[in-house]
Amino acid sequence: MRYSRQRETIAQIVNSTNSHPTAEWVFNKTKEKIPNISLGTVYRNLKVLADLGEISIFSDGNVTRYDWNTRVHDHLKCKECDNLIDVQLVNDNFISKIKKKFDFNADSVEITAIGTCNKHLEPRSKFNVRQ
Repeated sequence: MRYSRQRETIAQIVNSTNSHPTAEWVFNKTKEKIPNISLGTVYRNLKVLADLGEISIFSDGNVTRYDWNTRVHDHLKCKECDNLIDVQLVNDNFISKIKKKFDFNADSVEITAIGTCNKHLEPRSKFNVRQ
């Protein structure tokens, strides 16, 4: 594949964050470096990077997000701030249980656990804690 400054810049931007950005976020960051780039060009290059295995794409509800972490992994998602954290929840034993219990061959499993991150948990008062 031919070298592309635009693709290289987009890859650097995705690789510089753990925030699991959207295409629009990548577009806004890319515009800072390449002012005349279009949103369509960003989408096309994100797809090429994913096809090459350099980034991964996953769906977060109705939003498509991009990730530099191409290893199979799961996510914790904070319902307060939408922050996504990479974690490893699934193992081979889990996939075997799916096969055994449901007679279903799972090629891969991706889990997103939704809850509240530690930044948004209410601090427990020593007066409110039950012993």
